[in-house]
This record gives sequence, structure tokens and C-alpha cells, in this order.
Amino acid sequence: MDKDTLLLDTEERMEKAIAALEKEFAKLRTGRATTSLVDEIKVDYYGTITPIQQMSSVAIPDSRTVTIQPWDKSTMTLIEKAIVVANLGLSPQNDGKLIRICIPPLTEERRKDIGKVCKKYTEEAKVAIRNVRRDANEVLKKLEKDKAISEDELKKAMEDIQKLTDSFVAKSDTKNQAKEKEIMEI
Repeated sequence: MDKDTLLLDTEERMEKAIAALEKEFAKLRTGRATTSLVDEIKVDYYGTITPIQQMSSVAIPDSRTVTIQPWDKSTMTLIEKAIVVANLGLSPQNDGKLIRICIPPLTEERRKDIGKVCKKYTEEAKVAIRNVRRDANEVLKKLEKDKAISEDELKKAMEDIQKLTDSFVAKSDTKNQAKEKEIMEI
């Protein structure tokens, strides 16, 4: 592996850490309705564990409501039960055609708790980014030891990796600030 390939691989792995952070943020319940609230909920549908999106259409008619319209009406109670069991603090309402989930406004205390969870996820992403940096630096040192690159090239490549690390850490902080702002919005 040459240093250019290593830099590309490092950047790609850091991008994955940011993508994982975004995925974790999407699962967090804010005061606003989003389809990602039900992304992880699975229903036992005729012996097969099936995600809700694969057996119904999920929509956001307004900022505080998620609607789920099953394609098979006989699955209404199964979906309803799965939402309750998911323990999201949401209570589904079934009108025979649609399941409505009204998102209650968050209390100030709950907003602060979710903000702490955001910080935890952000810190985990930063640790992952730093681990990628450490792995890349180890490979570079091995390349230098094997005389594949010079000492000057090693220093330059390590500086480039540090710049990458700094930019991805800053990106994770930016995403955290945006999510916290969204959570604190009333």
C-alpha cells in the first residue's frame, strides 16, 4: 500500500464514522416528527421479522405526526404492538385505516438528556476517527521502517492525516451543534 492509497482509505473510513454518527442522530427523538423514528422497529409478520417500511407506507403529514398506512389491514394491531414494545415513549392511535403517532413536545429536562446523548455519540465518532488516524500512522511508520518511504515523506503524510483528522473532528462537532440546536427548538 502506498501513502496516497492509505490517505484515501483513511478518509473513507473517517467518512464512515461521520455516517454512523448521522445514523445515530436520526434515531434520536426530537420534538419534530420524522420517519426515522420507526426505521428500527420490526414486526413479526407471519413468522418473519419485517421492518415497518416494508409492510406499509410511512408519512409525515405535519411536524408533530407520523402516519403509518399498512398495505395489509390485518397487520394494524401487529404494527401498533411493535411500536409500543419499541419503548419510544410514543402511543399509536389506530383508526382502522391509519396508525397515527403524535409526537408530544419534549420537556426541557428531556431535551437536555437528549443533548447529553448527542454529545456521547459525537465523542464516540471522534474516538473512531482518532482510531483511524492511529491505524494510518502505524501503517506509515511500517512503510518508513521497510524503506518504502523516506522520513520526510513520513512526516508529510502524518501531517496530512492529522489535517484529515482535525477536519473530521470539526465536522462531527458541527453535526452535534446542529442536532442540539434542533433538539432545543420548541
